[in-house]
Parts: sequence; structure tokens; C-alpha cells
Amino acid sequence: MKVSLFITCLCDIISTDVGKDTVELLERVGCEVDFPELQTCCGQPAYNSGYVKESKKAMKQMIRAFKDSEYVVGPSGSCVGMLKEYAEIFEDDPEWADFAKELAAKSYEITQFLVDVLGVIDVGSTFKGKVTYHPSCHMTRILGVKDAPKTLLQQIKDVELVELPIAEDCCGFGGTFAVKNAAISEQMVSEKSQHVTETHADYLVGGDMGCLLNIGGRMARECKKVEVMHITEILNYQQ
Repeated sequence: MKVSLFITCLCDIISTDVGKDTVELLERVGCEVDFPELQTCCGQPAYNSGYVKESKKAMKQMIRAFKDSEYVVGPSGSCVGMLKEYAEIFEDDPEWADFAKELAAKSYEITQFLVDVLGVIDVGSTFKGKVTYHPSCHMTRILGVKDAPKTLLQQIKDVELVELPIAEDCCGFGGTFAVKNAAISEQMVSEKSQHVTETHADYLVGGDMGCLLNIGGRMARECKKVEVMHITEILNYQQ
């Protein structure tokens, strides 16, 4: 099976190991992975800020980049969720509508792809520790990925998965929301940090780097010792 990696901006620029772990996971389960170099930002920051016309330039570039891909897989529920929205965004554009639908239909978040497409629930991770999972808003509400991450974590023999209190609450990142509404965002992430502390977990895991950077930054300022990790880092752990 041929898979094209959608790296996403944050993983490409800040968390490059997440991209590596994503590729290695896919290759381990038998996928042939390529990297279309024409890819760019999915357009989400501009689109969510109301700059629809401007965001379409990036979206069209993404459609071009992945037009020949069999599957498109990324390590971000939020960004992949944006690709899914292309179908509606371009539905009244006869030139791009079909291409947008095609990209939306073949795009998947990494845990969703492993569980729902490949039927893989045990990736052979040897990670050990007490883990709690943060379900990011876009991943659960827009993309609809809720069970796949937990299913994969539960199959790791030495991982103790503990429920995060009020897990459905937003961490306060929300892309440009954290910039435009900083005071509200700060209170939201403070609550999330407290909920993580209540689990007594050693690791906080999630599937969106924006959320993890936001929560991790707050917890670091509070001098908390919980280690923040993207789910691919745990799933790909081999020792």
C-alpha cells in the first residue's frame, strides 16, 4: 500500500521526530511511504481567521501536491480534519470540487489509518509508563477520531492508561484563538494542566502538536514533571 506523508507545519518546523516516527510506523506495518515536496500549509490558520479567499491558495497547492497519492496520512487530527473540509469549501467551484472531494476522501490521521483502514491495533511498542490521553478538539469533533488512539495505547503491554478528567474540554490553543484571546486561553490551559496533574500520570499524550505544545508550555511554567509526547513517539518506541 502506498502512502503519502502529510507532515503538517508544526511537525515539519518544530517536532521533526514526530514525522520520523510516523514514517517508521507506516513502514513497519507494510506501507510504502513517499513525501510530496509540493505540500505546504493546509490553510487552516487563515481559514479559521476568516480569510477564506486567501486560504484557498494554500488549499489548491495541497490538492496539487497530493493529486496522485493513494492515501494521505498525517500526524495531526486538526490538519487532516482541515483536508476533510476541502470538500465543502470547494463544493461550488466546478474547477476544484472533484479534486477537493478526492483529497478529502483519501486523507487520514495516523491512528485512524492504522486502526480503521489497516486494521492494526498492536504496533509492537515496548513503551512503559503511566499515560493519560488528551483528545484534541478538531481531532474528535471535526475528524471524528475518538477510539483509535486509545485502542492503540491499550494494546501496549506495559502502558497504564488513565482517564483524563473532563477530557473533552479544550486546552485553549485553538490556533489563532490563543493569540487573539490570550487571557481566556491561559485560564483554559491552566484547567487542563490541573486535570493532567489529577491523573498522577507520568506522560501526557495527544495527537495534535499545537495542543501538546500549549499544554506542555503551561506545565513547564508551573514546574510540573509530566512529560508531554505525541502519540507516534509512544507507538514507535522500541527498546
